[in-house]
Amino acid sequence: MKEELIISGRMNPHIDPVMNIWHWSIPLYLFLGGLAAGLLFFAAYQTIMGKDKKFLTSVRIGPIVAFGAIVIGLMALLYDLHHPLYFWQLYTTIRLDSPMSWGAWTLMLIMPLNMIWIFSYLKDIYPVHKCKLGFIRKIAAWIITTNDTKPEQDWDWKHKIIRDFEKYIVKDRKPLAWAMAILAIVLGVYTGILLSAFNARPLWNTAILGPLFLTSGLSTGAALLMIMTKDHFERISYSKIDILLVIIELFFITHWFMGYQAGSEIKVHTVSYFLGGEFTVTFWVNVIILGLTIPLILEVMELMKFKIPVIVPGLLIIWGGLAFRFIMVDAGQVIRYLY
Repeated sequence: MKEELIISGRMNPHIDPVMNIWHWSIPLYLFLGGLAAGLLFFAAYQTIMGKDKKFLTSVRIGPIVAFGAIVIGLMALLYDLHHPLYFWQLYTTIRLDSPMSWGAWTLMLIMPLNMIWIFSYLKDIYPVHKCKLGFIRKIAAWIITTNDTKPEQDWDWKHKIIRDFEKYIVKDRKPLAWAMAILAIVLGVYTGILLSAFNARPLWNTAILGPLFLTSGLSTGAALLMIMTKDHFERISYSKIDILLVIIELFFITHWFMGYQAGSEIKVHTVSYFLGGEFTVTFWVNVIILGLTIPLILEVMELMKFKIPVIVPGLLIIWGGLAFRFIMVDAGQVIRYLY
């Protein structure tokens, strides 16, 4: 039996020695935020590179899924708040030294850009004549009209101001793509910095979490696009991208563990939870083996012309990204500084 002498007097339940404040809603929010960042970044990147015609799923469908992910993530975040009706107070000030302030303002900026992006592709995504839901056609009739003069277009906007705004966006999407790409990177990094800003939690107190969470978000975004697309070229392209991202992610995790093992006593104590301690099996099975190593092997085999169902490595990578956030949030609240 290990005895421990506590001399600080800090014995508040749920705070010290074990903090258990953040539950399932926070890691879910971090996962969905990273996933959305990856999807939006790839949509913007392909447009900037002039490849939007080759990567149709990325630029048309990906942003829709990203918008849904952000909405669900924000709902989970609001659920976690004790006073959700006062969330608007985050927008009464800008604090450059606060990750939460950065995240709040980034989300406020990226969501309208995401909506504008989806709006600019509505005519390509949603042909009214193929819609089988009558009530949607009736609702849409208030703002759109069937286009009989242009057979290449199924419908058009009734109001001139909306048509002019659409033409302005469609004419050159690159400025919008640049803004969305930058904000997507900030969003992906923010999901890691939100944790690393907690200096009192040794597991989170590392600068590598920002790049690690960004890489994980890009990887899950690429995996989802790999599953959704029906185009062989697009699927193989994202398979190659995902291989590179998984290798980078494994490098970050290895560097993170090695840095902790060569650090102070608390750093060594922290990493021991993943190298023989309480979170060893959970982390290595769900994240390293199922979430990274096996998908990496399967994707390499696919490039070597083996027939691998794309949904298998894709879902494993998404599962690994989700499990990684849950383990990090849970373990970070358990591991504490030694007295």
